[in-house]
Amino acid sequence: MSSEIHHHDHDSNNEMSFDEKLMKLLSHWIKHNEEHALNYRKWAEKAKVNGRRKAAGLLEDAAEMSLATNGKFTAALVTLGKE
Repeated sequence: MSSEIHHHDHDSNNEMSFDEKLMKLLSHWIKHNEEHALNYRKWAEKAKVNGRRKAAGLLEDAAEMSLATNGKFTAALVTLGKE
């Protein structure tokens, strides 16, 4: 387990408008999911090397799901500019 502390306090700046806050959150979540997907893929490769093909496949699936979620977040960002 990493010693890095991960905070999820996404409601700390009350001076932003709702749209600004939502856009900032969506951008943060996209970056966060990309980092997770990269880590899942790294561990999928390690699992393959260690003969854990099924686990590796599931980790690859998890990476794809994270990136698919980013598609929804990106679409939400686009809609904010159009509503």
